[in-house]
Amino acid sequence: MQSELNNAEIRKLKAQAQLLEPMFKVGKAGLSEGFIKSIDEAFAHHELIKVKFVEFKEEKKTLGPALAEKTSSRLIMQVGNVVVLYRRKPAGAVQPPETAGGEAGE
Repeated sequence: MQSELNNAEIRKLKAQAQLLEPMFKVGKAGLSEGFIKSIDEAFAHHELIKVKFVEFKEEKKTLGPALAEKTSSRLIMQVGNVVVLYRRKPAGAVQPPETAGGEAGE
């Protein structure tokens, strides 16, 4: 169960989400077991994940909360065809260092 977030924390997460590109896209397979597992694994490295609905756009209002429930995360916002999910890392998890120059080169 996710701990409650106060309004200031939610506003901060929404602001961070504005800068993110969608990590996952819901396609023809929908919320398959593999898709859920991929998002769950991504939460090991990221606290905030943006998901875009390419398919199932009509069902996105019910699928967004269902996705949050299945991944034990919290639905931070749902705008257009995009949902933002948040799951706090466990206390013992190591945060990746942030780069001073923005994005790391690949």
